[in-house]
Amino acid sequence: MNSAVDKAPAARAGRPGGMQDLTTGPIGKTLIVFALPVLGSNILQSLNGSANAIWVSHVLGEAALTATVNANNIFFLMLGAVFGMTMAANLLISQSVGAKDVATVKRVVGSASSFFLVLSLSVGVAGYLLTPTILRLMQTPPDATRDAITYLRVIFAAMPFMYFFSFVMMAQRGAGDSKTPFWFSVAAVGLDVILNPLLITGFGPFPRLGIAGSATATLISQTLTLAAMIVYLYRTDSVLILKRGDWKLFRPELAIIRTLVVKGFPMALQMLVISGAAVMMIRFVNAYGSATAAGYGAAIQLWTYIQMPAMALGAAVSSMAAQNVGAGKMDRVGQVARQGVLIAAFMTGIPVALIYLVEPWVLMAFLPPGSPSTAIAMHINAFALWGFIPFGMAFVLNGIIRATGAVWPPLLGLLISMWLVRIPFAHFLEPVLGQDAVWWSFPLGSIMSLVLAAGYYRWGGWRKARLMEGIPVGAAPDTGMSPPAVAEETEALDDAARHAVPAKTPAE
Repeated sequence: MNSAVDKAPAARAGRPGGMQDLTTGPIGKTLIVFALPVLGSNILQSLNGSANAIWVSHVLGEAALTATVNANNIFFLMLGAVFGMTMAANLLISQSVGAKDVATVKRVVGSASSFFLVLSLSVGVAGYLLTPTILRLMQTPPDATRDAITYLRVIFAAMPFMYFFSFVMMAQRGAGDSKTPFWFSVAAVGLDVILNPLLITGFGPFPRLGIAGSATATLISQTLTLAAMIVYLYRTDSVLILKRGDWKLFRPELAIIRTLVVKGFPMALQMLVISGAAVMMIRFVNAYGSATAAGYGAAIQLWTYIQMPAMALGAAVSSMAAQNVGAGKMDRVGQVARQGVLIAAFMTGIPVALIYLVEPWVLMAFLPPGSPSTAIAMHINAFALWGFIPFGMAFVLNGIIRATGAVWPPLLGLLISMWLVRIPFAHFLEPVLGQDAVWWSFPLGSIMSLVLAAGYYRWGGWRKARLMEGIPVGAAPDTGMSPPAVAEETEALDDAARHAVPAKTPAE
């Protein structure tokens, strides 16, 4: 009887309100099915950036491309800063969905929506006004400054829509749905790619906007797709939508806002740690001349795509683990970790092996035929490429650890592996090993990341961490038994939870 009762609410949880239950069913298949749309979204965004760069460089010239590169550095920094907070919202929603606590899901959506609205408007207005100062501090080349100001100001105007678009996508993944965000990403990227040349060149009835056209294409595509996504969520009666009776939930709750900031800040810092380490490594590489720098640049292009499966899988395990934490199924969290690590090794190892087999031909996409940089890129990859396998495994374990709210240990592990292992190794052993010290530092940093993540996963206190008071954290083993309640009672409680607002909980 208990088994039948257990299946009834779980079966319904995947249908109403757009929630997908990640606390039951086969783990490996669910992880892969959830991760693939996330991977597709990441690839689309990379291809979109490449397409935009091609149009700008071929139509407007090198100075315009330099302008977009400088402006995009600021743009990605701004998106990186908000990533941590959208991830914190994702985890809050995931744990609440796992606990079948629809009321808390709506509270999180209400407070987070107000928070991101104020944050994005503040960033957009401040960035628009400070654009010339920002570019001057970046020492943007004089011939690119005017175009960069034009481009970046349009991007800052689009920032509120981009921030909210990112939040809504992460919220849907937190609810267990990665397919819907993928299809809207397809729409956004497709619209951006179509509008880019039309607005740059002024083809047909479209105005000729030059470099502003590239940024305007992003603004229009993000705005229209965001509006379409919200309409879709309303029409499907998504749990993420607040209707008239729920509008009072837009009043921010201190506990939720504090969680978004306190838990999101370390995850945002990871972007800065990675970016800073990348700048330091480029300084080492540049010292060996333009041929080596070009080879390194081509290798990085391959690394970008190699990392994507692990990053998508990391997002999948975070959402799945957080739902199971909320459901109190900590033994299932352990199974997600074990299978996730194996899948990450496989999903990263296969493309690594394929690239080693066809490397000279793949590099031709980034380097001209006969370039001496091709041999240099292959030499770099011989040392560094395989290191992304332990990187992917560490990424998955850190995703599991963050699912309970333990967000500082992954950041500290990243600091140690990159700033206390990778950079010092490259610096101090360079006189002995030459360039190879730089290339060896990449897999050694990845191995250290895996050792630290595995050690903390095994012996750390992440299982006792809390994301926010009021959301249950699984301490009891999953027995597969549900509380003795009939299906009608469970359905009535779920329906009541949709319209009830529980008392606010204190901050952690």
